[in-house]
Amino acid sequence: MTHSSVVIAPPKTSAVASYAPGLVLVAIITASAYGLRQLPFFSTLSPMISAIFVGMLFANTVGFSSAANAGIAIAGKRLLRLAVALLGLQLTFGQLAGIGIRGLAYAAAALLLTFFFTVWAGRMLGVDRRLTLLLAAGTSVCGASAIAGANAVTRADDADVSYAVACITLFGTMAMFLYPFMQAVLDLGPQAYGLWIGLSVHEVAQVVGAGFQGGEVAGQTAVVAKLARVMMLAPLVIGLAVFVARPASDRSSRQAGVQMVPVFIVGFLLLALLNSSGLVPDQVRAPIVSATPVLLTAAMGALGLGTNFTKLRQRGFRPLLLSAIASLFIAVVGLLLVNMAP
Repeated sequence: MTHSSVVIAPPKTSAVASYAPGLVLVAIITASAYGLRQLPFFSTLSPMISAIFVGMLFANTVGFSSAANAGIAIAGKRLLRLAVALLGLQLTFGQLAGIGIRGLAYAAAALLLTFFFTVWAGRMLGVDRRLTLLLAAGTSVCGASAIAGANAVTRADDADVSYAVACITLFGTMAMFLYPFMQAVLDLGPQAYGLWIGLSVHEVAQVVGAGFQGGEVAGQTAVVAKLARVMMLAPLVIGLAVFVARPASDRSSRQAGVQMVPVFIVGFLLLALLNSSGLVPDQVRAPIVSATPVLLTAAMGALGLGTNFTKLRQRGFRPLLLSAIASLFIAVVGLLLVNMAP
């Protein structure tokens, strides 16, 4: 009698078990970023920005096991898209009425001129195309959130994302301290100053910090103008997906056609529409609005964990120069547009 041998397959690792190490590490990085807000310098930075730096520092000094890779990857990609979509609940179309049609036109002009100028300047300087797109999005729209949204369709290296966030942080922080000084030099009234801040400073937190130094009217005008730029994140990302991000070889494929408008951007627009119409109960909206920055911070921490300092050094000085030129450009364009206002 012959006995057939039975091969017993090793038990499969559950999805929870495979993602857990990375997600726990990302949670620790996120908590550290929020904890840093208690320190003097870091209190001026968004936790999103702190998280990417903490993640980079941890990955390049302490390091982590390959078992964490799966959880880090899901936090840096799927969680990122979810968080960007949920930003829609923080916006209403009615908020934009504060700066009027002319202010909206100025915001669109500043965004488009800066984006295309940065792409052109990046080509002239020989900066990598995907890193250029991240810098263009971060400078022209809303800093780290725009870089996150753009990266969801450009699929740049984690090192590119970290480099772009570092540049936006540097020049946005400089702007936060320089713009209030320039208000007196340029003799700008509160509304004009606030509009200039909203049209040209990178991060929302930096806009708040610089805007309210010019008074309540300046601060409120700055925030509304900034919201106008944030609302334009959706059409910008759609434009990237349609015309820039996808390889030419994919353009004829059905799958590329389906992904022409990213799902998370559709979600962003739908949630903004629902929020504008008042259909989202406050008891549902409030906890989601509170959780969204935490999710974005976690996603940024995951991107930081995927960054290698050696790869950052390989980017060289040119992307930093590009970011400086783009930041100066949007400041000048914003000031010219403000001076055109009645």
